[in-house]
Formats: sequence, C-alpha cells, structure tokens
Amino acid sequence: MSVRVRFAPSPTGPLHIGGVRTALFNYLFAKRNNGKFILRIEDTDRSRYVPGAEDHIKESLKWLGIQWDEGPDVGGHYGPYRQSERVNIYKEYAELLVKKGHAYYAFDTPEELEAFRDRLRKSGVPNPQYNSITRQYMRNSLTLPAEEVKRLIESGTPYVIRIKVPRNREIKFYDVIRGWVSFNSNELDDKVLFKSDGFPTYHLANVVDDHLMEITHVIRGEEWIPSTPIHVLLYEFFGWEMPKFAHLPLILRPDGKGKLSKRAAIEAGFPIYAIKWTDPKTKEENPGFREIGFIPEGLINVLALLGWHPPEDREIYTIEELIQYFELERVGKSGAQFNFEKAKWINQQHILKLSPEKLMAYARPFIKEFFPEGIEESKLLEAMLVMRERGTTIREILELTKSVFERPEIEQVINLLPEWNDNVKAALQDFINYIESEELDPSQIPTKIKDIAKKWELKKGKFMLTIRVVLTGQKAGPPLGELLKIIGKNEVVNRLKLVLNAKEERK
Repeated sequence: MSVRVRFAPSPTGPLHIGGVRTALFNYLFAKRNNGKFILRIEDTDRSRYVPGAEDHIKESLKWLGIQWDEGPDVGGHYGPYRQSERVNIYKEYAELLVKKGHAYYAFDTPEELEAFRDRLRKSGVPNPQYNSITRQYMRNSLTLPAEEVKRLIESGTPYVIRIKVPRNREIKFYDVIRGWVSFNSNELDDKVLFKSDGFPTYHLANVVDDHLMEITHVIRGEEWIPSTPIHVLLYEFFGWEMPKFAHLPLILRPDGKGKLSKRAAIEAGFPIYAIKWTDPKTKEENPGFREIGFIPEGLINVLALLGWHPPEDREIYTIEELIQYFELERVGKSGAQFNFEKAKWINQQHILKLSPEKLMAYARPFIKEFFPEGIEESKLLEAMLVMRERGTTIREILELTKSVFERPEIEQVINLLPEWNDNVKAALQDFINYIESEELDPSQIPTKIKDIAKKWELKKGKFMLTIRVVLTGQKAGPPLGELLKIIGKNEVVNRLKLVLNAKEERK
C-alpha cells in the first residue's frame, strides 16, 4: 500500500506554527515516499467553530507551498474532506460498536453528570471518570433494562454513545519516534464517541476517517498521545489494521520553559502564526511571519529544524532537499526551542538566494507602505539587491532601502556626525567637486575617498563615516560606491551641499 498521510486541523481558531510544522512534516514524509498528502477539516465540534479559521488554515499552507493532493477545494476519491459533510457515516459505525458490545448508550443528563462528579470529589477522587467502575451506577444501556433503553430512544430522550473500555488491560502501540508506548485501561474513561447533537467526537470520526481514507501513517503532535489508546481500542473493536503512529515533540518557548504559546511569542517579539489572523469577534489583528517579512522558503526551513535532525552538518535547506532527506526516525522526542534570532538568520540566507524577480515579487505587497508616493521598481530592485546583505527580512531590507531614497533630517545628520572642522568641510567640498566632474564609478570611490582624506589629514574611516551619515543619516550600510550609485549623482551632490550649507548657517 502506498503512503497516505493527513493533516487534520479543527477550525476552532487560526493555524499557529506548531500546526504548520505538523502539516510540513506530513507533507515532507508523503513526498519523500512518493505518497499522498491529504488535508481533512475536522469541524464536528460546532460549539467551538470559528468563522474564517478554515480559510486561514488553507491560506497559510498555500502561502508556504504545502499543497494537498486531496482535500477541500481539490477533491479526491475519498471525500468529502470536511467531517461536517460526513456526519451520516459516523452514526452507522457508532451503532455497530454498540451491537458488538464495545459501546453503549448513556442517558445521563448534564445535571446528573455534575452531581456524579461532585460525589466522587467529596469522596476523595480528584479526577472523576466515567469508567468501567462508575458506569455501573449511571443511567446507561448497561444498567437499564433493554425495554427501558428502547423506550428512551424511541421517545427522543437525548443520549450519547460511549466506548466500553475493558477493565485492567494493557494497551500498547508502537510509535515510530518514541518506540513502544503502554497504558493500563484503568487509567482511561469511557470517552463519548457520538454526541446528543448528532455529531461524532474527535475519537470516533478520526479513526473512522483514517480507515476509510486508507491513511497509513498518523503524524501528529505529542499532545495526542493520551488519546491514542482509545484509538487503538477502536481499531481493535472494528477489526481494522492500525496505521503507524508518530507523535512529534513540542515546540518550546525561546527559554525552553514550556510550550510555545501566543503570549510567549508576543513577549519574545515574534508572531505565532504563519500569516495574519484577524479575530472575527474582537477584530484584533495578529501579524504573521509573512507580514513581518519572512519568505516561505525561510519559514519552511526554520520549522523543519524544530525537532528534526538533518543528516548533514548544515542548516540551510531548500524544500527539495528537505524532501530528499526527511525521515521520521530523525525526529527527536525532546521539545525544540524556538530561536527567533536564528530564524531570522535562516530567512536571510534564503533571501540572498532569491532571483531578482522573486525578490521583487516578495517585496511588492510592502511597497505602498514604505513608499506611499510610489517608486520606480527598477530603482527599488537595484537598491534591494545591495541592501539584502544587511536585512534579515523583506521589511528590514525595505526599511534600509527607504533610507537611501529619502533625504535624512538635517538634525539627525548633525547629531550623528563623527567630527566637524575646517578640514572636514574642505574634504567634503573636494568630494563634491569630484562627483560633479566625473562619471560615477563605484569601484573608484574608496580610492578617491582615501586620497581626499590623506590630503586633508583626516582618518579614512572617519571621513567615510562622515559621508555615509551625510547621505543617509545612518552609521552603517552598503559599500559607499554602491550607495552612491543607487542614490544617483545629482542627489548625492544635493545632500552633501545641504549639510555644508546648514553647518555654515549655524556658525
């Protein structure tokens, strides 16, 4: 059987980078093994459904280039791919488990369940469970006469269907990443499989869909490990072959102290989402990595290294190389800390590899923000190709580029000048004369600056810094020759004269 994996998010909120990493690992595994990557939307929890969440999930994956082979908007032979469109399937399988004696009807009202939990807490049970012991004292088809069960169902009395977890059994499964994992059934409760609202719970729908869609490997976060023994029992009760399981390690806060959360990410100064999310209720906007200037190639590389250890001693990988090298056996058990500074460095390495056309394509959505009056794209691209050596994101590069095209404030320049005296003034005038009389040749600029500095007994480094500050209001940037070429001959002369005149007026 060929490899088939799925990413099955619930549209109960936006897709954070932990979920993106899960999707990515499924995608890489599928492509590595010439298999299929399926997107399935698990939207049966209608009480927690968030409008716009499904679109956010799909747009996030599309922006990153994680394209599903089967799923919503794509189709496939195993659809529908939204669980809300498959509801009629699950009731049949829940009833089958009841007939087999592996599940039962429970008629307990919310009030009765709360009273049951209160009694257990008062008797010293900290975590009350509806299980193989306590179910004997509740209203269900295991304790009620068959006639009464039939009457309750026919009269429309609300009920749920619960799995009948066997008493004192070892339940174990093999995890590709963690090895054998074992649970005692006494630790488990009789999970609800089918709710009174006519919708299945995650446990039933997940297992039924994975079987019907012929999923061969279930690759998901480690938070699902406690649920897996219930799934193992369901496969056993149905008589189905289990897929292979692989539970991914957590993504940790930068300090390593706990799971990376939205709050922890905000405190550390980076997003938790791949792309922007606007809360439909509060209208609060949360920028994503796309909005702060990351490119898909960079973020994919960053996420791939969170828990997966490549076979080669390097950190920069294209998506094609990740597919070539990806193996589940190289995924670790321990949580992986998110290092934002390292993430920016990785992103920069991918920006440096971009073709000029692709660099401009990634910059285009930001141009209006940085250049509201507009700018000629050819000039902007020329500057960006120089500035990308110094920026880690598209936004940083555009910010640096903006400083080239905008004249700096005179006060800013004067405050940053390393020194000012008659020799500096004379040297700048010589430099103006040179620029006005010659064609700009970036390769000759350093030599000319050195000659002028020597003539006026100035330190070359300080004189170069003076020119840079006068032209950009910044103390750092690209080589002066390239900088002058981008700014242009006339504008260079104008900026130099403006500062000279300003200093004269302040005498």
